[in-house]
Amino acid sequence: MDQLKNAPQETRLHFLDYWRIIRIRKTVILAVFLLVVITATVVTLMYPESFAATARIQVEQEHPDITSLSGVPSGNGYDPYFLLTEFETIQSHAVLSKVIEAMDLKNVWAKKYNNGVAMSDSDIEAMIKSRLELHSVRNTKFIEIKAYSDSAEEAAKLANQVAICYKQYRLDEYDDLKNHGIKSLRAQLQEEDQKVAAAQDRVNKLRDELGISDQMANANGPSPLLTAEQLKELSSLRMQREADYNQQATLLEKLKSMDRESLRKALPTAISDTQLNELLSELDLAQQNLIKLKVDYTPDHPRYKNAQESVDDLNQKVNDRIDGILLGLEAKVASAKAHLDTLTHDIEEAKQKDIETAAKSAPYFAAKEGLENEKRWRGVLAMRTEQEQVDKDLPTARMVSIMDPAVVDNKAVRPNKPLNIVLGVVFGLVVGVGLAFFIEYLDTSVKTIDDVERTLQAPVLGVIPQNIGLIMNEGAESPHAEAYRVLRTNILFSRKDDKLNTVVVVSAGAGEGKSTTAFNLATIFAQNGSRVLVVDSDLRRPTLHKMINVTNSLGLTNYLLKQNTLDEVIQTTKVPTLHLMASGKLPSSSLGILSSAQMKSLISELKGRYDFVFFDSPPIMGVSDASILASEVDMTLQVIQYRRYPQPMNIRAKQMIEKVGGNLLGIVLNNINMSQDESYYYYSGYYHDYYYSKNADSEPVETAEAATAADAKTENIKPKY
Repeated sequence: MDQLKNAPQETRLHFLDYWRIIRIRKTVILAVFLLVVITATVVTLMYPESFAATARIQVEQEHPDITSLSGVPSGNGYDPYFLLTEFETIQSHAVLSKVIEAMDLKNVWAKKYNNGVAMSDSDIEAMIKSRLELHSVRNTKFIEIKAYSDSAEEAAKLANQVAICYKQYRLDEYDDLKNHGIKSLRAQLQEEDQKVAAAQDRVNKLRDELGISDQMANANGPSPLLTAEQLKELSSLRMQREADYNQQATLLEKLKSMDRESLRKALPTAISDTQLNELLSELDLAQQNLIKLKVDYTPDHPRYKNAQESVDDLNQKVNDRIDGILLGLEAKVASAKAHLDTLTHDIEEAKQKDIETAAKSAPYFAAKEGLENEKRWRGVLAMRTEQEQVDKDLPTARMVSIMDPAVVDNKAVRPNKPLNIVLGVVFGLVVGVGLAFFIEYLDTSVKTIDDVERTLQAPVLGVIPQNIGLIMNEGAESPHAEAYRVLRTNILFSRKDDKLNTVVVVSAGAGEGKSTTAFNLATIFAQNGSRVLVVDSDLRRPTLHKMINVTNSLGLTNYLLKQNTLDEVIQTTKVPTLHLMASGKLPSSSLGILSSAQMKSLISELKGRYDFVFFDSPPIMGVSDASILASEVDMTLQVIQYRRYPQPMNIRAKQMIEKVGGNLLGIVLNNINMSQDESYYYYSGYYHDYYYSKNADSEPVETAEAATAADAKTENIKPKY
């Protein structure tokens, strides 16, 4: 399909293209539209009437009407799916079974709908569900329960009973949940009492076994020998004593390492001793006095000797005092050491005894702590049990409140006749138009001139209306004749050489109107004054002789088989310049006669004898005759019937013409329905009626002779033979 590959891109559809499809397929649209509308109307009128009643209820999550002992309302807070859940609850078996029992629907509906035969609960529940509609009021906790029935009283009763049974179900469910919870709490409380008793027995047994008295124990364990504050004070005292000992021991060690002179200098500063200070002062005065006497007296002088003895005595006393101080300091260091050791020993001993006591009594106090925990948990359970019991007894009527009971409404709500009919009209129109476009989508045949020129890449030379007859019978002024005049003009301007005067008319398939087109086109040429011959070369299904009621006993085959002369096989018609050569009888042994040399000779002779020669041919897709003729004559016209064969078939026909070397002038679009497709109006002869009727009062109508004279000026017709 080279032509399809080389075809230009399809243009965008215009609104008028859609309108054209609607006009063409209006029969389908109207049929579907009427079918849907009539069906909708009949079904609506036959549908039994149904009445409705609506009950409005307010629903809350599970909680009592007043605040519980905890001070916090029951429930889980806001739940966006609460109302949706309640919709399903209302239509559940638990609620609908109560409705069936309350309204005795088993017996009532069995008599009403099942000829008295008992119905199952599931069937009745399914019927109730089909008759219920639940709606939530936006941004509220209201639910509307709408019930339908063929009885207005039954509809109201059903809606109210569903609301009542749903309310009772919610209250019963709340009580069941509370009772089950309280029962569970009481069971846990009994288990906890047993655990407390067992824990108490264990504590008593351990107290006796370990010999622990209440005076020895506090709340968390055995009473320690040293309390935390006592231990802190003793530790602080021990640290202080240790610091004093270290200070004195360091001072003693430092003083022992000094000589006498250094000690005399250091002791007054390191240790505050009055006696030593006085001796040192006296020694200093005695030495000063000795120095003064040494100036005035000799060492042998009694005063000097007395002074010297006094100095020596004071030195001895100072040394003795220093030794005494060092001995006293050693004693203080030893005493501090002994006190520090005793204090450290007592603290460690008390700690060890506390550790031993705690380790010994640990099982007892662990058991005692477990007993206290069990008692606390038992108290919590007891309080919660009593709280739930009180909450259970609180009123819960407002969980479901019937705000607006359903009332009897004797006005039927189903079917909505005006709405159903309007919907039927709209739906029928939509389906009809949709089906029309779907059929148009499936139809791949030629629909417009653009389809032809885009897919076949060939010009459209003429557009022939639908239901056209023979121009010979209708006359030169026939509205249909103008379409063929347009075709004739386009052919004359399309041929490249005036010597080209033989034309074969072909089509892809049978029934596309090529025989009528060939004969009418020849008639138009003949009415214009040209000598024209029409050759019926469709040897298998000849039709031209039937159009003008002439014999087919002599014709083309007789001449080609050399049974008759050319003049003997040519017949005249009503139009003086139009002749016909029928097909003649085709012997079974001469099927390839059109490809003979005799046929080529005939074509050559006819070219010289007539101004124009038109050949009618069989379908080019069926037999080879049309291809042979296309290769032997000067020009080829391809006839395509409007909306008949698929476009690929027409493309293939054009390719076959080109492959055999045929000169395709263009396309003739045939059998156009002008009443459905107005886009072809100005291509057809209807313009002829409009033009001549409009100018009938002011200008004379153009005659055939005038048209012939005008065409003679513009066309270079070769002279007759």
